[in-house]
Amino acid sequence: MIRFESVKYKNFLSTGNQFTEIRLDNNKSTLVVGQNGAGKSTMLDAISFALFGKPHRNINKPQLINSINNKNCVVEVTFSIGQNKFKIVRGISPGIFEIWKNGTMLNQSSHSKEYQKILEQNILKLNHKSFHQVVVLGSSSFIPFMQLPAGQRREIIEDLLDINVFSKMNQLLREQVTTIKDQVRQVTYDIDIVKTRIESHEKYIKDIQILTKTAIDTKSKKIAENRTAIEALNESNALLTTEVETKLPAAQEELSTLNGKQTQLVQYQAQFKQQMATVAKDAKFYEDNDTCPTCSQDIGADLRAQKLETAKSKAKELKTAMDRATAESKNITEAIQRASDSLSEVQEWQRDILANNKEISRLQTEIRNLEMEITGTDVADLKNAKEELEKYNKDKADLTERKLEYNEQMLYKNVMSEMLKDTGIKTKIIKQYLPVINKLVNQYLQVLDFFVHFDLDESFQEKIRSRHRDEFTYDSFSEGEKQRIDLALLFTWRQVAKMKNSISTNLLILDETFDSSLDADGVENLLKILYTLPDDTNVFVISHKGEILEGKFENKIEFYKDKNFSKIKGLQHTEVMV
Repeated sequence: MIRFESVKYKNFLSTGNQFTEIRLDNNKSTLVVGQNGAGKSTMLDAISFALFGKPHRNINKPQLINSINNKNCVVEVTFSIGQNKFKIVRGISPGIFEIWKNGTMLNQSSHSKEYQKILEQNILKLNHKSFHQVVVLGSSSFIPFMQLPAGQRREIIEDLLDINVFSKMNQLLREQVTTIKDQVRQVTYDIDIVKTRIESHEKYIKDIQILTKTAIDTKSKKIAENRTAIEALNESNALLTTEVETKLPAAQEELSTLNGKQTQLVQYQAQFKQQMATVAKDAKFYEDNDTCPTCSQDIGADLRAQKLETAKSKAKELKTAMDRATAESKNITEAIQRASDSLSEVQEWQRDILANNKEISRLQTEIRNLEMEITGTDVADLKNAKEELEKYNKDKADLTERKLEYNEQMLYKNVMSEMLKDTGIKTKIIKQYLPVINKLVNQYLQVLDFFVHFDLDESFQEKIRSRHRDEFTYDSFSEGEKQRIDLALLFTWRQVAKMKNSISTNLLILDETFDSSLDADGVENLLKILYTLPDDTNVFVISHKGEILEGKFENKIEFYKDKNFSKIKGLQHTEVMV
């Protein structure tokens, strides 16, 4: 079970440079109130940002940092899993992402995505969507389960039932099948090579058996032709080698020098652009302001004119330098192209040398084979050829046997893959849990005074029947009725998670749930559910209806704005009125 202990943040959204800290495990129920924009939902965005790198609401990452201080945005969340204590630290300007376990920071991956994967897959055992289905119900950017497409519904239920391991196993299996397919292709290629050698040796044996003087003369002529061709190729290689040895070092050195100059020019251009931006900013300041915003003193017309003239002069100098750098960059680019063309020509010569060497090797091998046919005795050659042929036939049999083994392995892997697909083992497990899920949903619907019969099928499509057995879908109902279904599903997911002990957590946050479509009876029924939650559950209710909900929760946290910064007035302990 994940037991969230605290969240603290500074320079996050509307909070200032002092940490705002909220204990998440002190009380069973806490009411969070405040005016619009006071920062009530910021705690929810902070928890989501720390754990998953993105807020609960649809807010761009650059907008998360406080626009006044504009730096040192830091969020810390602490929680425990069993005996292990964790702290997640994430920040902007500067960028921070740290995972601490029992006081020791885990080694950071070279890529933040890999580090995030460690947090989600190895520690939390849930992703952003699953977290917000089990922990959060809100009226903001929260997407209820019933509004998700079937694929995302499946992901959430697989996370809850802790069966996404089968998907990972299936992925590993597919990788193994790919490896086996590569092995089958390789062994098939090896078999084809052996078959070619067998055909060659069978032909060679026939040639030995019918060898005549005419055949010997023909082979001798072929040997002479090959040697002549080898001499021509060696002469060509000598000329090409001389050209390569002469031009390659110079071309490489020139290209390296030009690339260095190009890099330096790019750096200069970047510096010029930065300086031009600074000059433009200064000029705009003196154009737009006649009073200093810092000391409130008037800026004289002469000073403004002098500053603007200086800025124009500096801008002109920078533009001239920028134009020169651009022209020089163009010249260097053209020179690089010429050097690259020269290097490509040298590389083409090197490829010609390599091709010539391969052809020389082939011709030499052919010469040796022809000489063996001519000079060896018929009996000796025939005996050796037959022994070689027998060896190749044995190699072919071994390779064929290995190919059969690979094909058998691939057959088994494919059968296992079918079992691990969505329609295999996972579907059977989901079938076992669907009656439990549907039963829990209907129980919560009854507590919420919504008397319909709700069913999810294996494709995670809903069937909702009224008392008169009329069939409806989720979209058929009013917003208040939809919210009752969303609440029933939220509590069901928490119950299933607790049963599986996979992503069970103490934290439950209702973000303006009481302020939306619930009527008075719905509010009372929801409170009934909250009061019956286990003692290890910590509920936070974010609401504008402080006066209506006053006295119904153990704690109250009130946010307010002070000089555009969100602050907490303090914790107020009250008696719970059930």
